[in-house]
Amino acid sequence: MASKDQAIGGAICLVCVVVGVLYAAGLFYFGGNPLDWGLTFTLIAVPVFVAFIAIMGIGAWIGWTMATTPPPKPIEEITSEIETEQKATEEKTAAQETSPPPPEAEKKPEKKRKTE
Repeated sequence: MASKDQAIGGAICLVCVVVGVLYAAGLFYFGGNPLDWGLTFTLIAVPVFVAFIAIMGIGAWIGWTMATTPPPKPIEEITSEIETEQKATEEKTAAQETSPPPPEAEKKPEKKRKTE
């Protein structure tokens, strides 16, 4: 089952795609032939169309990312993991303190060189 954030992300993505398609259809299909619009309207409509579709694309991308990202772990699970890691570290350090140090290899005295 999807989390609440994933459901919201899916809804955002779907709404952005639908609004972008409806805007494009309304502008080009129901708006008539773009060649009949006149130069002034075309100079305004095309950049606005590109900007609007870009914004809808960014919104759809954000929604898609939200919908496909797995939900985070609950805080209780994270704190319990941290506590178990701390206990394991404490036990390891306690075991190292109680165990005798490893025997060191016998050191032989260095031979002195003869000087001339």
